[in-house]
Amino acid sequence: MFVAGGNLVKNTSYKVVIPFYGYAALSFLLSTILIMQNTVAFTQHYFNPYTLAITHTLALGWGTMIILGASHQLFPVLIEGKLHSNLLAHLSFYFAAIGIPLLVFSFYKFNMGIVAQTGAILINLSIICYIANLIMSISKSKKGNVHAIFAITAAFWLILTTGLGLLLIYNFTYNILSQDSLYYLSFHAHMGIIGWFLVMVLGVGSRLIPMFLISKYENKKILWFVYALINGGLLSFIPIIFMSLEFGLYLIPIVLIGMGIILFGYYIKQSYSKRIRKKVDGQVRISMVSVAFMVVPVLILVGIITVFTSMNNVKFVLLYGFTIFFGWITAIILGMTFKTLPFIIWNKVYHNIAGLGKTPNPKELFSTPIFIATTAAYIIGFVVFGYGIVSTDMLILKIGAVFLLATALLYNLNVFKILFHKAQLK
Repeated sequence: MFVAGGNLVKNTSYKVVIPFYGYAALSFLLSTILIMQNTVAFTQHYFNPYTLAITHTLALGWGTMIILGASHQLFPVLIEGKLHSNLLAHLSFYFAAIGIPLLVFSFYKFNMGIVAQTGAILINLSIICYIANLIMSISKSKKGNVHAIFAITAAFWLILTTGLGLLLIYNFTYNILSQDSLYYLSFHAHMGIIGWFLVMVLGVGSRLIPMFLISKYENKKILWFVYALINGGLLSFIPIIFMSLEFGLYLIPIVLIGMGIILFGYYIKQSYSKRIRKKVDGQVRISMVSVAFMVVPVLILVGIITVFTSMNNVKFVLLYGFTIFFGWITAIILGMTFKTLPFIIWNKVYHNIAGLGKTPNPKELFSTPIFIATTAAYIIGFVVFGYGIVSTDMLILKIGAVFLLATALLYNLNVFKILFHKAQLK
């Protein structure tokens, strides 16, 4: 059980949540292996088979799968109710679990035929099940709040992203859109990055980080401003890209989204300064660092528009994408995994035997030294590989790739240590 707003909320079954975490961890490892094997792709144009395969492994297999899993557990807390259907949650997992490797394999081989089309359809079915579950859950709940609105909005941006992705896959074969697929790539990517990842992370992060800090700070007005700025920025991007307006107008959505991120950073800073728990653990610290990382791709994008001549400056576009997927998205996942998963597994293992003896704390289910090593490898890999993209130095890129691979291996070691934990009464 979980206490939220003074009421008891029944947790989602661990059988729903655990597969998402395991799948995401393995996808993270696969993405770093692909990077290690295809490092040269980061010295070429971003629209190449290997970069597309790596990006979608990170976006779908790593980021999306772990968010789907975590949100099945956390959404009932946000609405102070129950998840509507475990069956829909299971279907969401299985559709995505089959569809993602089909799509990634197709990108890697750059064959947009029946395999890619099937993968894209399955992924969309997964998201439809997920959204239906959220809508039915919130319709049965008596509680609605800004955090839940963030989550629902992010889910709708996600289905728009995957829906457009499905059209783009078919567009390779049937020319169903007025332009080629590359023309829509930027909008497809930013719907996913801003609409899905950023909106969801800000909505859930604004609930979880203060909760883990045991902070007394709460200001929903600020969060509504953040919500309006981020979504307004993304909506303003639509006419600019599709009406082929002046390139400098891209600064409008960037400024709006940047203001939203800065305001969210202020919210987290206030939560930190008014916390009751003075000692902040490493998991929460790296989650807070991820907030600072959000500013990095915004600054890079401003540089691409104002300093460089066009978006064709390939290495900075690659750096922009890298700082998103291996910057704030990965950072917050590395932190929040070890704040949420141990509680889920602890509840699974010890719920019925807690009174029979002294049980370990949830934080004892994973190795702190391995977590510290993961964090160190991640920071080194992020900095070195980012520098390698800018310098186009293959040796630097390989060194950075080694540290990113080490990050994924250590992360998997700790995740599966938690997942396979057996009861240990003292």
